[in-house]
Amino acid sequence: MNKTSKAVRRKGRAVTIDEVAQHARVSPMTVSRVINGHTGVREANRERVRRSVKELGYRPNAAASALAAAQSTSIALIYTNPSSNYLRELLVGALRGSARAAAQLTIAAWDGLDPRGRRDAARQLANSVSGVILPPPLCESKVIVSEFAKAGVPVVAIASGEFSSTISCVRIDDHRASHDMVAHLIAHGHSRIGYIKGDPNQTASAHRWQGYRDALTEAGITYDDKLVQPGHFTYRSGLEAAERLLALRNPPTAIFASNDDMASAVVSVAHRRGLDVPRDLSVVGFDDTSAATMVWPELTTIHQPIAAMADAAIDILLRQLRNAPRSTRVVVNHVVPHQLVKRDSVANAEILAGASGVRPCSRTTSSHK
Repeated sequence: MNKTSKAVRRKGRAVTIDEVAQHARVSPMTVSRVINGHTGVREANRERVRRSVKELGYRPNAAASALAAAQSTSIALIYTNPSSNYLRELLVGALRGSARAAAQLTIAAWDGLDPRGRRDAARQLANSVSGVILPPPLCESKVIVSEFAKAGVPVVAIASGEFSSTISCVRIDDHRASHDMVAHLIAHGHSRIGYIKGDPNQTASAHRWQGYRDALTEAGITYDDKLVQPGHFTYRSGLEAAERLLALRNPPTAIFASNDDMASAVVSVAHRRGLDVPRDLSVVGFDDTSAATMVWPELTTIHQPIAAMADAAIDILLRQLRNAPRSTRVVVNHVVPHQLVKRDSVANAEILAGASGVRPCSRTTSSHK
């Protein structure tokens, strides 16, 4: 019997989790994870904890164990996203969900990491967290997902463009949402509808673009490649795409940007060119972040409930961690409804010509041809 064990018995009191941790030379969190059956603990540490528990005669208090289980459930939210507005909604939902469940939330930014750096970061993080929330584009990284899978750490993706049989996800139907927005513009008489794509590395971008194309086809409108410009979900890319679209000899009467940051940039370019939104140009976005209501006029957009999706992702992850062992965890595909939010940035196409029949860019001050 070692000195720690003797000291505890001499005092005639219950052994604490801190004493077990000191005896096993690990952190109290590691002891809690071992006692509550969580994964992500090295086998050598797990064995030391078990020996210490036995030698010290540690008996966890039921109420304390419940509290410890909650506190030892550490969830990591990892992001790399150019839109601060999107990130704000994401964090609000994740913080709300983790607070409700009394779980610890770790937030990490993996900006600037190459695939090898992300793999190493995932491998290191897997040793200290119970589960992971991954928004795009990280949720579509096979390198990251595989590292967590190997460590037995469950992952829930937020806003992934499509369902994967590997990890659970919370998402909307991006194709249908984009289709609904284009159909809304067509219902207002628009047939020359410009489109700004999202990040080419995200499957959601491809689904939104396909929704745009399919809505045009269903309405009998010929797809025009000149009306489609690349974007990267950043305000800067929206500025550049809008300049190109509005410099066309036959510019669009409406522009659909695949997120609100880029749509806000379109409004800015339109104003700089002397165009009135929506009288001269209708502009719509996607996501319904705070950016949609920080411009004038406020944007018609697709409401993607980002905060609620992050909250739901936390809930799914905690159910997987607390109610089922690794071998019986069920992969969840949770599709939440989107909503077309109508504000003041869309007008009927007939208004654009007005009494004089002029085209929108007749008022531009730019020298682009």
